Amino acid sequence: MERSHPRRGRRAASAVLVVALALGGAAVARPAPAAAASAAGSSAAGSSASAAFAAGSFRLADVPAQDGVVLKADVFTPAPGTPGADPQGRYPLVVQPASWGQNDLEYVAQGRAFAAAGYVIVTYTVRGFWGSGGEVDVAGPKDVADISTVIDWALAQTPADPERIGMVGLSLGGGLTLLGAAFDPRIKAVASLSGWADLTDSLYSGRTRHVQAAAVLAGIQAPTGRRSPEFARVLDDLFADRDLPEVVRWADARSPARYLDRINANGTAVLLANAWGDSFFNPGQVTAFYQRLTGPKRLELRPGDHASQEFTGLLGLSNAAWGSARSWLDQYLKGAPGDRRPPVDLEVRPAGTHESRPDWQSVSSRTDRLALGAETLGGPAGTDWRATVLGNTASGASGGVALLSGLADQVVHLPPTAVVPLLDRSAVVVRRSAPYPQGLSVRGAARVHTTVTASAAQGTVVAYLYDVNALGVGRLISHAPQSWSGRPPGQPFALDVTLFDTAYDLPAGHGLALVLGTRDALYGGLTPSGSTVTFGSSAADPSELVLPVR
Repeated sequence: MERSHPRRGRRAASAVLVVALALGGAAVARPAPAAAASAAGSSAAGSSASAAFAAGSFRLADVPAQDGVVLKADVFTPAPGTPGADPQGRYPLVVQPASWGQNDLEYVAQGRAFAAAGYVIVTYTVRGFWGSGGEVDVAGPKDVADISTVIDWALAQTPADPERIGMVGLSLGGGLTLLGAAFDPRIKAVASLSGWADLTDSLYSGRTRHVQAAAVLAGIQAPTGRRSPEFARVLDDLFADRDLPEVVRWADARSPARYLDRINANGTAVLLANAWGDSFFNPGQVTAFYQRLTGPKRLELRPGDHASQEFTGLLGLSNAAWGSARSWLDQYLKGAPGDRRPPVDLEVRPAGTHESRPDWQSVSSRTDRLALGAETLGGPAGTDWRATVLGNTASGASGGVALLSGLADQVVHLPPTAVVPLLDRSAVVVRRSAPYPQGLSVRGAARVHTTVTASAAQGTVVAYLYDVNALGVGRLISHAPQSWSGRPPGQPFALDVTLFDTAYDLPAGHGLALVLGTRDALYGGLTPSGSTVTFGSSAADPSELVLPVR
């Protein structure tokens, strides 16, 4: 059976445990794995832990998987008399797989809240992590089979209604919720928070290795999980730039986008909530997936980095993403009134205003095509021009730092910043527009088209779009890499770079700057040191920035 998809956790495991202890009082750190205790034994442990919760609402459990691996789980059930039960006394079931590097205690606060609202909740540590047995499968076939195993166990061991089943997951759990929607038709609704839709695009968009994000994920996994030989080989190959077709095959098999026809056939209601600056799962692969869904669907995008938007919800605080997940399940598992807002909801950077649209196509209303002139962005295309930069040379332009830059943008409205006039012109090409007196609303994915002539057969271009004030200080609007290989040295070829989706309001009086370079610490670039890359434009094939705006 084909399936899969990976997702990355985040957050220090110790922080989640501290939160769980503070909120639940019953959280017990489990020894790091393998041998399985019996379900009866874990039920006894759960009975002592439940004193911190409403009577009968919480217990620890062991869930045996099909291959003998035992998954550590928490079970939350509504207190007697809680509204929402069917005539047989059964409540809607919500399954919550833990995120990358975390365990079932991650969702203690949310489990309590859902149970109080009339849901049976089963949260579990994904195999290979912490006390669950087995090896890390990264949303592979075993992880996907475990979803159905947990549902079967919950239906047999809890007052769960087989006709009202949903999933909520964060990061790795978010990817697994979408795979569950594809491979278990019993699941009626899912909420994927900071999850991925296309793992290949997440790790290798623009044919460029996202090595910094992969290194962070590997670092989170190392102390909390047991790496399978397959996963270890894939990571080694990704970092070494070796056997990439096999890496792509592995990631593709773990991409919900590959199984989208199954999700559509099942009619699962899908909520996607992600961040504009997600270092692991760029918003472009999420918006592409959303557009192909044919069943009930909702898309929410906010400023932030991976899982940063949802974190306060893990602390039991009011949180927009978790609130949307609850409302989504209330609607499709309980029949509650639906959200009356249009299904696409965007929080616009940097001011934080909200826009709602009926579909993704309506996010932008027109496309501006700005010519890359000899010195300018916009205006007449002008005469032919060529500009040469040194390969693999730092310039001062940057997409930021994984996990930190998007968080800084969310919390203090400070995206990666560069003083544009001071960027090293031997390493980048810079084209600036005139100021926009009324500002400009950028919505969606900008695209750069140009002609490249390189002295080496392979290379990487990273395109950056900046909001530049009167002092030349640029705040990053969006960026993306694009690599090539097998090109005859010295022969020009057309190159297109599609930047990551965004919603950004350029302030009145600010201008745009497009920067093209060949090196960024986020990515494993291909441009050899000592080589050159020449960008150019001609009347026959003008270079331009294609900009979606409102």
